[in-house]
Amino acid sequence: MIEIVEVTDPADPRLADYTRLRDVELRKSLEAEHGLFIAEGEKVIRRAIATGHPVRSVLTTRRRLDALADVLGGATVFVAADDVIRDVAGFQVHRGALAAMRRLPPLPLADLLAGPSPRRIMVLEDLVDHGNVGAIFRSAAALGVDGIALSPRCADPLYRRAVKVSMGAVFSIPYARMGEWYEGLSRLREAGYRTLALTPDQKATPLSGVEPTGRMALLLGSEGDGLSSRWLEEADEAVCIPMSPSAMAAGVDSLNVVAAAAVAAHDLVRHTAAQR
Repeated sequence: MIEIVEVTDPADPRLADYTRLRDVELRKSLEAEHGLFIAEGEKVIRRAIATGHPVRSVLTTRRRLDALADVLGGATVFVAADDVIRDVAGFQVHRGALAAMRRLPPLPLADLLAGPSPRRIMVLEDLVDHGNVGAIFRSAAALGVDGIALSPRCADPLYRRAVKVSMGAVFSIPYARMGEWYEGLSRLREAGYRTLALTPDQKATPLSGVEPTGRMALLLGSEGDGLSSRWLEEADEAVCIPMSPSAMAAGVDSLNVVAAAAVAAHDLVRHTAAQR
């Protein structure tokens, strides 16, 4: 049975999991300390539960409770008015429900890289915007990418905004974080991956022209600077998404990292079904 607890005071210590959700530094510290993350909205909460993430508690309004009651089991549900939830979270929660979820043990990089060929993975180097990371996970999951590897400084896919933007796709695609950046690409090669560095340089090989054989890992760089010079030099091949001549003439020489990831994911997984 669900344990329903009525809450009227935003300062109630029982709501500590939901405090100041837009304070990135506070949330990083709190969530790491308690091994939790926040899922926002019915659809995302359901996806988190369906993939085995235990519920610590739920914070919602009385009118939204029935929509989630069938999946909450014996969870503690804090019920509060909209203005109380707003004061706790630090913003108006339009999706009506927040859930504090327990993180599962992280997937080792070796486990992500294992498995039968062909495999298509994306590798994110130092993407720090949580919204961008969430959007890339959504595209990767939708287009059939097998997994995502994250550099040590890459943003947390389970940060609230990343989870929200991904619409729960962070729960459906396996990912792992590299233990170190410097030797990151050597780990991929040891597992049999051909590394493709995505660059705006139009002299690089068009991604659509890469022969899709064996294991392939597409490297995507940070929002501002792109891939580091080390990863560009160490990659097996530099690849690009061709820009139209008119776009180039107008000074548009690249896509933003989210759009590039979606286009690249489509090309990366083409013909994969035929190989299998």
